[in-house]
Amino acid sequence: MFPIAVITDEISQDLTVAAALVKEFGGSALEIRSVWEKGPHEFDANDITRIKRIADDYGLRICGIASPFYKCNFGDAEEERQHLDILRRCIEVAHALETKLIRVFTFWQQPDAPPWEQIAEKFQEPLRLAEAEDVILGVENDPSTIGANARQVAQFLSLLNHPQVRSVWDPGNELWEGETRAAFPDGYETLKPWIVHIQLKDLRRTPAGKIEAVRFGTGAVDYLGQFRALKADSYKGYLSLETHWRVRREIPEDLLHRPKGSAFSFGGEEATRLCLQSLREMLRQM
Repeated sequence: MFPIAVITDEISQDLTVAAALVKEFGGSALEIRSVWEKGPHEFDANDITRIKRIADDYGLRICGIASPFYKCNFGDAEEERQHLDILRRCIEVAHALETKLIRVFTFWQQPDAPPWEQIAEKFQEPLRLAEAEDVILGVENDPSTIGANARQVAQFLSLLNHPQVRSVWDPGNELWEGETRAAFPDGYETLKPWIVHIQLKDLRRTPAGKIEAVRFGTGAVDYLGQFRALKADSYKGYLSLETHWRVRREIPEDLLHRPKGSAFSFGGEEATRLCLQSLREMLRQM
């Protein structure tokens, strides 16, 4: 019904392990974040060749590059320059891996967030690159960034009004951010005109009020309702699993904000296997 992908470092830093698990559960694509301890902007030619070979061996596509672009401090000229270099390199990697989608952000949260007009100014060079290189910049609603929820990202995308800047919709992040409106239907309906890619994680609020990641399908997000709406709306993009949950440990907050490497991936294969089982069972109810 929907093509399934997994963000690979939610399983392992070993791409072969990740690809085998995705294939086992009938997935069709890999979303690349960190592999062999490297972020996508750090890949060399040999890394890219290996990634392509492994994907081909398992009959999988690369559906997107989960870059860290603009997870940096607004107004820090040196960090912004470095991140533009990150974007340029991620575009090169995307071309080499035959995908057009690059996930991006809207700067770290800060006490006095700048207006969207100022952030839009910082996107002028990224927009020029996206146009010149024919890629899609997918803005994720991420609780660590200024565009923390669907409502804020929709404001930004409405202001930019550019066909090559779209939404990477993450329903789970709405709860993590503390948005009082429901991820579905409220967040989805807010972002629907821009959604090109969906990342899946599930969360719940503990009796003490803490938000925690849980096995997919056991949390507070109405994913069955979300999937039924996607079917009714003829959604053609991927569902990409990003568990952010581990069976025997809690991922430290700093790694949740900056996912990368073995410290993040540890325990991911077991957790992602369980989440893929739950996802497959839920989709059977459609």
